[in-house]
Amino acid sequence: MVVKIRLARFGRTNSPFYNIVVAHARTARNNRPLEVIGTYDPIPKKDTYDNSGRLHKDIKLDMTRAKYWIGVGAQPTDTMWRLLSMVGILPPKYRPAASSTPTPSANASPQADQA
Repeated sequence: MVVKIRLARFGRTNSPFYNIVVAHARTARNNRPLEVIGTYDPIPKKDTYDNSGRLHKDIKLDMTRAKYWIGVGAQPTDTMWRLLSMVGILPPKYRPAASSTPTPSANASPQADQA
């Protein structure tokens, strides 16, 4: 069975709080996981700034267990890949940048380009 590292939502309405869990891919989001390896609080607190002066979002993660699960083949979701790359466990995924050159339109005739 495929094992995923994903977020399980807790907290109140408009105030989310997530557990970072390892669970089978086919189970529901808030079913009992195989293991809880951390927490993620996406709402920055008022007086918690990081080194660059931005508000700090709280990520608590058991690094050894996360590395173990990735080592045995657990697949992180896209959101978890981003969080794990912030912590330094995985390399960042880069999205291809949108090209700045316009593509030729389908209605343009080839004879107009030659003139």
